[in-house]
Amino acid sequence: MLLPSVLRMVNNNSKLRPIIGAVRQMISISDDELAEFLKGCSVRTCQRREFLSSPGKVCNEVYFVNKGIIRVVVTDKNGTEHTVHFALENQFIADYASFLQQIPSSQGLQALEPTEVVVLPRSIIEWGYGHLTEGDKLGRLVAEYYFIYLDNRIKNMYSHDPKERYDNITSIFPNIHNRAPQHMIASYLGITPVHLSRLKKAQKVQKV
Repeated sequence: MLLPSVLRMVNNNSKLRPIIGAVRQMISISDDELAEFLKGCSVRTCQRREFLSSPGKVCNEVYFVNKGIIRVVVTDKNGTEHTVHFALENQFIADYASFLQQIPSSQGLQALEPTEVVVLPRSIIEWGYGHLTEGDKLGRLVAEYYFIYLDNRIKNMYSHDPKERYDNITSIFPNIHNRAPQHMIASYLGITPVHLSRLKKAQKVQKV
């Protein structure tokens, strides 16, 4: 049962309920620990196409997506944008390489629709490592999730052809075709928008 401190926090800010559920699924955490941890977090809303973070700056925040969708974008030296990841509801997202190594980020995090996130600043994450009974476990599980995702992404890019990657994308990002522009999906798949259009048409023909 939640203690009064956490009950007040949840009642006063229902936007924290999703991250409370996510954290409790990942680790055992006391109500007082949870209350102290959440005191250091905040809720941020972003408009469509707004950037939560930009390249060139050290990433000092991790985001938990309450609602909306975020894309991770890398811009090459010619100014061409490449979509390398999407983050949906109930997922953590950050430029973890920048966060862990304290180096300027090479990525941008952009909201693709009105989006709401819980912001976990570096200070509260470090506090969690030192004060939460299973703080290290929480950090490890978040990092492991992202490592497994990246490992699977690399394997998919090199061991599957474009059609197989196209067929698999909705299992990774449900309803992605209705939530992200097609040129960004094509970029994620490593194909041209024209090729993506052909794959979509072929799939429709197969279903008829």
